[in-house]
This record gives sequence, C-alpha cells and structure tokens, in this order.
Amino acid sequence: MPDPVVLTLPVEGMSCASCVGRVERVLRTLPGARDVAVNLATSRASLILEGAAGPADAAAVLAEAGYPVPETQSLLAVDGMTCASCVGRVERALAAVPGVTGASVNLAAGRAAIRYPEGVVAMADLVAAVETAGYEARPVDAAHPADPAARQEAESRILRRDLLAAALLSAPVVILDMGGHVLPSADGGAVTALVQAVLATLVLVGPGRRFFLKGVPGLLRGHPDMNALVALGAGAAYLYSLVSTVEPALLPVGAAHLYFEASVLIVTLILLGRTLEARARGRTGQAIARLMNLAPKVARVVRDGAEAEVPLDALRVGDVVRVRPGERVAADGAVVSGTSLVDESMVTGEAAPVRKGPGDRTVGGTLNGRGSLDLRVDAVGGATVLAQIAAMVERAQGGKLPIQALVDRVTGRFVPAVIGIALITFLAWLFLAPAPALGTALVNAVAVLIIACPCAMGLATPTAIMVGTGRAAGRGVLFRDGAALQRLRDVRVVALDKTGTLTEGRPRITDLVPAPGVAADEALALAAGLESRSEHPLAGAVVAAARARGLRTLEPDTVEALEGFGISGRVAGQAVVLGAPRYLDRLGIAPDPTLMARAEGLAEDGRSPIHLALDGRHAAVLAVADPVKAGAREAVAALKARGLTVAMVTGDDPRTAAGVARGLGIDVVAAGVLPGGKVEAVQRFRAEHGPVAFVGDGINDAPALAEADVGLAIGTGTDIAMDSADVVLMSGALDSLVEALALSRAVMANIRQNLFWAFAYNAALIPVAAGVLVPFGGPALSPILAAGAMAFSSVFVLGNALRLRRAGRRPAPAGADALTPRPA
Repeated sequence: MPDPVVLTLPVEGMSCASCVGRVERVLRTLPGARDVAVNLATSRASLILEGAAGPADAAAVLAEAGYPVPETQSLLAVDGMTCASCVGRVERALAAVPGVTGASVNLAAGRAAIRYPEGVVAMADLVAAVETAGYEARPVDAAHPADPAARQEAESRILRRDLLAAALLSAPVVILDMGGHVLPSADGGAVTALVQAVLATLVLVGPGRRFFLKGVPGLLRGHPDMNALVALGAGAAYLYSLVSTVEPALLPVGAAHLYFEASVLIVTLILLGRTLEARARGRTGQAIARLMNLAPKVARVVRDGAEAEVPLDALRVGDVVRVRPGERVAADGAVVSGTSLVDESMVTGEAAPVRKGPGDRTVGGTLNGRGSLDLRVDAVGGATVLAQIAAMVERAQGGKLPIQALVDRVTGRFVPAVIGIALITFLAWLFLAPAPALGTALVNAVAVLIIACPCAMGLATPTAIMVGTGRAAGRGVLFRDGAALQRLRDVRVVALDKTGTLTEGRPRITDLVPAPGVAADEALALAAGLESRSEHPLAGAVVAAARARGLRTLEPDTVEALEGFGISGRVAGQAVVLGAPRYLDRLGIAPDPTLMARAEGLAEDGRSPIHLALDGRHAAVLAVADPVKAGAREAVAALKARGLTVAMVTGDDPRTAAGVARGLGIDVVAAGVLPGGKVEAVQRFRAEHGPVAFVGDGINDAPALAEADVGLAIGTGTDIAMDSADVVLMSGALDSLVEALALSRAVMANIRQNLFWAFAYNAALIPVAAGVLVPFGGPALSPILAAGAMAFSSVFVLGNALRLRRAGRRPAPAGADALTPRPA
C-alpha cells in the first residue's frame, strides 16, 4: 500500500457553509480519504489519502463538482536538449505526470513551463519525469532566476574544449587518410589504418561520447533524436572501417574501405556547429540577463543619519536608501529628499531623463543623474518592477505561438522518418548498385542520417520569440506571452481610448461661460467644492482652476456620483449638479438654449463641455481640454500607413470627440461610450473590420482590453500589474505602439523565413544525400559535407533570428544628454 499523502489544496468558488459541506462530501468519496477538513475563510481543503487515489484525483472531483483548484505554473531549467525531438520528448514526459494540465518546452531558452492545479504536483515528480526521459532538470525560482548567461557560458566552454580535442585528434586521421591513397607499401597501409583506428576511437569515446550517451538510450526506447542520428552515422562509418582494418575478410571482395575520416569529421563538424549555436543562443537570451544585471549588488541604507552598505537581498520595505550621483537606483520606492534627473529608459524605452523630487516614485535599476536622492523602499525581491519585467519577458520567451503546432507535429515524426529513409537508401544502393556496393550504400545512408536537421526546425520559432521579446522589452514594450506576437501581426483595426492614451490624461479648464446673473467665480467655487471629493480626472481640473483664481475650495455637505453621467450634492446650502446634458435631463433640469449653443461650439473645437446646475437651474458651462500627447498625430499616421484602421473610443460628447479625432487624423469614432460600452465598441469594430487591438490605460479599460484580440495597456513606468492586457507599453508615448506592431510583423516574418529554411533545407538535401541524382549524372553528398551542411543550417536559423536585435530601432532624440543609452 502506498504511503499516506497529506494534501492541502486551495479551492475556488466556495461562498457559504453549504459549499463547504459539498466540498467535504465530494472529497470523502475518494478511496482512502480521511481527515477531510474545509476552511471557508482560507478557501483551502485538507485531507489525507491512503488508498489508490492521488492528488490529481482530488483536483478532478473538485473541478467536476464546480469548485476547481486554481492553476499555477512552475519553471524547470532542462539541460541536454539538442533538437525539436528532445522538446517533444520532454513535453510528453511532463504531460504524463498525474495532475499536469499542460507543458511547454522552449529549446532555445532551455526552459519548461508546466501548468497544474496548485498543490497537486510535487516539483520532485516533475524533475524525475524529465530525468527519466534522459535529460537533466532543476527548478527555476521566478523571483530569483538563474543567470542564463552563466549557464550558456558553461555550456559553450565545454563545447569549445571538446571541439578542440576532436579537431586535434581528427587532423592526423584526415592527413593519414589522404596519404594512405599514395602509400606504396601494403604494410605501411595497414599501419596507417591501425593509427587511424586508434585516433578515431579516441574521438568517439572522448569528445563524441555525448552523442552515444544520449542518442543510443533514446534509440533503444523508441524515441530517437538528433544525437541518435549522429551516433548512427558516425558509429556506422567507424564500425565499417574497423572491420575493414581488423577483419577485412568478413566483407565482400573489394568492399574493404576506410571511413575513419568521415566518422571523426562528422563528430568534429557537428561539435563546431553546436559551439557556434551555443554562442548564438547565448546572445538570443541576453535580454533577461541585461535586465537583472541593471540592479546594483549593494544598497546604501541610511539609519540614524549614518550610511551603511548592505546586500540588495537584505533590503526591507520601509528602509531609506541613498543614491549618489551616477549610481543605479537601488530599489523601487518614493523619493523622500533630494532632486535629480533619472534615466528610466530600461523601463520605458524613452531616452530623455525624468526629473525626480520628493514624492516621486523610483524604479530599481534606473540610472541616477547628477543629483543625490534619498528614497523609501516600498518593494523588494519579486515584487520589484525589474523582477516583474524579467518574469514577464521570460514567460513570453518560454511560450509557444500557434504556428508552432505545425512544427511540433512534423518534428514528432521527423527523426524516425529519417532513419527509415536512411535504411531504404542503404538497401537500394546495396541491391541496385554495381558490386561491390556495400561501401557506397553505407556512405549514402550515413549522409542521409547526418544531413537531416531537426535542430533548425526546433530553433526556428523560439529563437525569434526570444530575440523579438527581448528587443521589445528594451524599448519599453512587454509582451505578456509569445502568442500575442502572432495575434498582433494579424490585427486590422487599432482602437484607442482617448483619455490617457491619445491625450495626456491631465485635463484643464479652458473656458467658463456663466448664464446671465451668475457670477463666474461663485459658480467655479461651488463646482470645485463638489468635485473636491471626486477622484475623476475632470474633478482635478475643476479644483485646479479654482485654486488658480485664488478661490477658496468649499467643503461639500453631500456628494453622489453616477458613473457615466456626473456628480451632484450640496455645497454651501445649494444643490449643485455637474455633468453631461443627459444628467440634467435625468434630473429634470431644463437646459438653457444659449448655454447649449455655446457648448456645441466648444465641442466642435475639440473641448469637452461640462454643464453646471445650481438649485435646479442651468447655471454655466465649463470647457475642458485634455492636451493631445506629443507624437500622437504621427503615431496615428504611421498606423494608417501600415494599412490599419484607427478608431477612437471615448465617453466624450460626439461633437467633442469628432473635433479631437479630426485633429488627430482619425476617421472612425465611438463617442459617448460609457465604461461598460467599450466592450460593445470592440465587438462592433471586429465585425466591421476584423481582429482588433485595443489600447487603454489598463484600469477602467480592463473589460475592453480582455475582449480585444490583443489588449495593449499604457503603463505608467511602475505599474505593470495589468492582467487584462496582452502587451504593456511602459512608456505613455504612442510611438511604442507603432514599434510593438512593427516588431510583431518583423518577428513573424523572421519565423516564416526560419521555418522555410528549415523545411526547405531538409526537403531539398535529404534526397541529394540519398543519391537520388546520381543515376542522372547529378552530385552525391559525402557524410563530411552533410555534417557541415547540417551544422550550417542551425547556425543560419540562429543568425537570422539575431537580426531582430536591430528591428524597430528609433534614433536618439536631438540634444539627448550623456544619460541617453546606447542601442543594445
């Protein structure tokens, strides 16, 4: 009988005591379940399983009862993967672990992301599954990820060592093979063959043993990979040559040929390709390493007026940290004293430094200018912006695009198919070629095994995603998952929320038109008193206008806000109403024709009229203008130049919205839209134009962001917890939106190029390696040329992906100072 399993699971959907009873009854139905207890306050269930049922069974019965266990995700670093077949094998091994609902493996990153109900799967079981499949695995802490550069450097160092050893041992074999063709003495030829045999043995059991240690077990288990192809090809050439050297009588007359040079050069050239590949792969994953290296290793904490250096990990929320001129900001926090210019380009992608003073927020890792700052820490560890950005980039790099499904289906059958083609090639040449045909049949079969390259297929998509998302992060564009790259490429309409996206989000009062007999200052003071209790952006504009006139802000007696209409209450004994015309209608207040006519004129100029009523009388119109963001017009023009339909969504009066849209060059407008109506606007745009990208501030636009095919949230430089968005634009500048679209198209074009090369390469060269063209006077490929071509294929794909590091670069602004970062 298995050991008892003590289980504690989070449970979703419980709302009352009856839910608790239902969950307990469901769990007690499991064989061997005892000590079942459910806590409504903590939303957790605990039990002990002593029978055949396991944690996955508990999660399954809870989900069936309507109380699912929430999913979580774990990351594993996987070593030893070399091709797309390895990816498939690791994914199948992880998916077979009871309780796992999904597994995605990234060859380029050497990462596996596993989804499962929280508390159901043990990390040890995931690691064991990967190791049983023939690979090494270790958990990755998302808050403190291992340095990928260090891992890549260690891998490159081992490959360089083995490559050097293989080259030194292979060179004499090649020289002796060339000389053996002109040696006049048979004895001398025998000695030469023995020397080649010894050197070839050293190559295969030394630098080449990696292919046999990984390839042979996979072959025996029925899951061959690229290592198996190399082991079969090099091993066959070596064994044939060894028999020709030691017992030539076992072979047909005239068939005793030596192919030691082919076996050692296959190993050497494949190692060369993997060395170049490892170096290139290290460059594809530099984005996360660069981000994490921005954070300083120590912080200067101020305690009792004295400074003390402490490791960054020792910082605690509430500590006061001093940042000297030219230093990296040690932590996320708020400035308590000092002023300076801070380069936040690593977060926002914007080169211009930002002035920081008391009360302003800072981001750890940004570069301080010439001033000194004291800041109070408010986030440490995985809660920092830098850690969240790194986690988001890593999650995007580890994801799979929908296009990858085709690659997975092909590569799952690729290596077995290649082995089958090699066997057919061997038999065809053996029986159809003139005698002695054994050597020729072997050479062509080995060439087929070596020329095939599932590595290129496996690397085609993930390397482009890694480089593209890393490049985007350096420009302040964070993709929440890799699939958003593909969806963004397909959008046909970009819908932009007006306030805070197209405009600065800091409206100001431009006009105040009172009705006859109403004092302007009195009307403004009453309006400001009412709005002093509101957090709406327009409220701040009204209060600021009153203060600018030196008016005293009156304290309201009562306040009631109605979303989408306006605000009302009592101030200084008067009933005050401020809002849209529909609010006046709702309250039965008759509009003043003169004020309504003036409001229409203001709206046509692109200003938003707000109507003020005092004691049931339409008393004034206030006009509010929200300045258009710098570069917004240019961004709209750039989007339209790419063939996209640009739409604006706003709650403004249609006339006001039309005026703003006209100035921006936007043709499609959804005006007068209440917050809940943005979803309907997105649905309408999709029906009329196609896939929609919605751009908003990520707060009140959350439903529309989630409804859109791609949701893009405008970040503030520190708030990246916008779960409804697929993409976060850390900078408020709209040119980052244009960059996101350009990068999406560049990445998808790069992936198509890589996949075309990978598939076309194999489709074209495998028949040539098999010797199909020889009967027609065409060329044949030797195993040595095949090994070189295979190595080149992977390096080509990686090199093509690395071109994305130059995609979407913006020129530095004129006059940028020394804080402006150099392009990555």
